[in-house]
Amino acid sequence: MIVSEPLLPVPLPGPLVDTAWLARRLGQPGLVVFDASVGAHRREVARIPGARLFDLDGPLSAPDSPLPHTMPTAGQVEYELRGLGLNQSDTVVFYDNAGLYSAARGWWMLRAMGFDRVAVLDGGLTAWVAAGLPEQDSAPGPAAPGDFTARPRPGMIVDSAAVLDALADPEAAVLDARAAERFHGLAPEPRPGLRGGHMPGAVNLPFTALQDEKGLLLAPGALRELFDKALAAEEEGSGAHAAAADAPRLLFSCGSGVTACVLALGATIAGYRDLAVYDGSWSEWGLPSALPVV
Repeated sequence: MIVSEPLLPVPLPGPLVDTAWLARRLGQPGLVVFDASVGAHRREVARIPGARLFDLDGPLSAPDSPLPHTMPTAGQVEYELRGLGLNQSDTVVFYDNAGLYSAARGWWMLRAMGFDRVAVLDGGLTAWVAAGLPEQDSAPGPAAPGDFTARPRPGMIVDSAAVLDALADPEAAVLDARAAERFHGLAPEPRPGLRGGHMPGAVNLPFTALQDEKGLLLAPGALRELFDKALAAEEEGSGAHAAAADAPRLLFSCGSGVTACVLALGATIAGYRDLAVYDGSWSEWGLPSALPVV
């Protein structure tokens, strides 16, 4: 009787991989590629060969939440990812069709569920196509059920109460990934019924600032400099988080908890370690309520 050796996990160089790294390993057993595109960025054609849809507009967001892109329960995540064929021994690479927009949300979700062999494709499908690499027009067939097991890590996905605590804590900082015009209330929110402005004491760091003109993430040293500069240049006269450049805890917000994860990815690469994403983000905070807005 021949007993097959178990597959060894595909090793990752870090939380970010480039197109050359993925192209050399595409199709290797144990490597799973997820397309985490959302909204208008989703396309039924032109995908990386073999990529499976990580549907953030569907079952990989909580179906009973009134807010968009809310983290599902651990049981729901486990059920969906097993259905997508994910195994505990696999290595995962996320990408999206907008360069670097929603792929980091999938990366953060898996890490929040205790799965660490996961990375984001730098530049996403845009970089893949620019490199002249092959595309596939059809979705892959159904995968054999996987054995992924969710093991949630508390504190990686947080609610508005945790954000309120952080805003009052000189040893923490809240960074908002929305565009500056939205942060300052100079542009309308894309979702109706939301207040304009930002949380008092929050720092604006648009997620696009972490990328170069090709949509690739900045180098680690440049990312660290960008975060340190943003934290040191907090709203003039606020007096909050004066020493935030060395803050032991950073919380990230955006419109619906998606691009906040780009900041989490950048901060991880820059060397920050105590990080959290505010799941409700402005979709919740901006609703008419007692939550403070300036």
